[in-house]
Amino acid sequence: MSELTFEQMLEESLKTIHTGEVVEGTVIDVKPEEIILNIGYKSDGVLTRNEYTNEPNVDLTTIAKPGDTMEVKVLKVNDGEGQVLLTYKRLAADRGNKRIEEAYENREVLTAKVAQVLDGGLSVVVEEVRIFIPASLVSDTYEKDLTKYAGQEIQFVISEYNPKRRRYIGDRKQLILEEKAEMQKKLFETIKIGDTVEGTVKNVTDFGAFIDLGGCDGLLHISEMSWGRVENPKKVFKVGDVVKVLIKDISGTKIALSLKFEDQNPWRDAASKYAVGTEVTGRVARMTDFGAFIELEPGIDALLHVSQISKEHIDKPSDVLKSGEEVTAKVVDFNEADKKISLSIKAMFASEPKAEKLPTKTLYL
Repeated sequence: MSELTFEQMLEESLKTIHTGEVVEGTVIDVKPEEIILNIGYKSDGVLTRNEYTNEPNVDLTTIAKPGDTMEVKVLKVNDGEGQVLLTYKRLAADRGNKRIEEAYENREVLTAKVAQVLDGGLSVVVEEVRIFIPASLVSDTYEKDLTKYAGQEIQFVISEYNPKRRRYIGDRKQLILEEKAEMQKKLFETIKIGDTVEGTVKNVTDFGAFIDLGGCDGLLHISEMSWGRVENPKKVFKVGDVVKVLIKDISGTKIALSLKFEDQNPWRDAASKYAVGTEVTGRVARMTDFGAFIELEPGIDALLHVSQISKEHIDKPSDVLKSGEEVTAKVVDFNEADKKISLSIKAMFASEPKAEKLPTKTLYL
């Protein structure tokens, strides 16, 4: 039997490899653009930056150092120069595909950082697999500008998995809706009419403000914003304001709110403050053809009828009064049940003492 040469023994001691095979190698050299590995084959393996990651301009010297071990996939046994071409990102993608498949089948909630904001949605990467989240599935409400999500970690589920077409669709909207449904359920289990709760102003319209109560929005109508008169809700509230509100009514999932707390009701002591005969001063709040409404305090208006404005006849209140003007008058009627107060300026003149007549003298000549 002939003895094997050293080269032959060395050749036999080295393993054979095949394209597509997963091998473990030891890093023997690292450059910014490539990693050289000993993979137990007659030739060293080369892992280029492009085959390590899809991220641009990565310095591989910050990723690996001599002596590190790595699992890689054989891309080509001979690159034409006697070296073995290796890939890490494709191995990671293969494993990532499996990971995404399992997440899809189990409806697992995944967490990933937004890698890119696109015109039609967001792109995230999970174990080297790119997942697209369409704009319509980013939130439960339409969001025109998605740039706020750039670099943020978000949670989502896989709603579509198609490895043949490399189509992986994520859905964040589902999770938001499920979370809100759970919060809504808990909210309605804990609140009742008459409760005072804290919420955040979510939107302000001409007719009221929508308050986020944590699971459901309640409507604070303009008529319930104050015991006084509110002309424009947008001058009173802004989005993000935190307010304490009263649960006025609950109908299904609709919640009516109020800021008219009973302990602040101006009519509680109105009977004593505005008893008949009392002189009061107020501001002209609005006028009609039949009279002017005088705001005595926020929440209490009194009617100054056109016939009670002056001793002289006037056709309409605007002939002698203007909005915002302060007037002093006497309370001539108080109806607590209907919350109506009537005023009179004429009554003040009627109560003035008449000038005393001097006795006449008869002169005799």
